[in-house]
This record gives sequence, structure tokens and C-alpha cells, in this order.
Amino acid sequence: MAEDYTTLLATLLAQEERLQFDSFSNAMALEIGMRLEKAARDMGKAITIDISRNGQQLFQHAMQGTTADNADWIRRKNNVVQRFAHSSFYIGQYHRSRGTSFEVHTGLDQAIYAAHGGAFPLIVKGTGMIGTITVSGLPQAEDHALVTAVLMDFLA
Repeated sequence: MAEDYTTLLATLLAQEERLQFDSFSNAMALEIGMRLEKAARDMGKAITIDISRNGQQLFQHAMQGTTADNADWIRRKNNVVQRFAHSSFYIGQYHRSRGTSFEVHTGLDQAIYAAHGGAFPLIVKGTGMIGTITVSGLPQAEDHALVTAVLMDFLA
């Protein structure tokens, strides 16, 4: 199992290195948000999407079929990214790879933090992390994969 985590964690860190922007505008947030919505719709899934920069929400959309719980998951996942400067999926998997859980190891309040996939750091090259791009509504690995696939396509 350690091998699997080694590969997974390396892949997740490589995504954070690769999926960075030269700059980031409100218009880019709108386009990425719409691409995330379309991708979920094409899969027949419902998600809530949040894109925030420096504490300002630039895009938010809750598709039909989502609930207020999805917005709460986004808030909690974003708190993990903002505190640890890595994707929420990476942080959760990192702790699992060490035979513990994020909740047990950090002791942080689960009502405030959720180390589950779906929140990805919004990174500008030469500046660092300036925000988050987050979805909620799918299993955590799928939330993460949706965000990274859309970002990969957008940045291509």
C-alpha cells in the first residue's frame, strides 16, 4: 500500500506544480467555472462550484440536485487548502499514507476543516497561492479529478 501512496502523492504534487497560471482574472474564473459546470452536466452529475481569489468569491454555482451541504463541504475543503497550501485531496491522502487520518493527526475541528478531495490551490507562477478552485458533489477522488482535468484543458 505504501507504493500506491508514494505514486499517488507524487502525482498530486506534480499536478500542483503543473497546473499554475501566469496570471488570473475574473474572466478566467468565469470561464473555468462554466467549464466545470459543463463537464459535470456532460457526466450527468450535479456539483457545487466555488472559485475564490484572496478571499473574494469570483464564481459560485450550485447545480440543480445539490444542497447547502455541498457549500459547507466547499468551505471546509477550502480551509484545508488555505491552511496547508496543498490540494485538500493531497492533505487527506498524505495523512492516510502515514496510517492515520487528518482529523486524528491535526486535531483540527471537522466542522471547520475537511481534508477530502475537491479543493485545489489557485497558484500564480512567481506569486504563489492566491485562492482556491473547488467542487463538491462527487466522491472525493472524482471531485479532485474533475477540477484537475478542467484546469489541464484550460491551461493547455
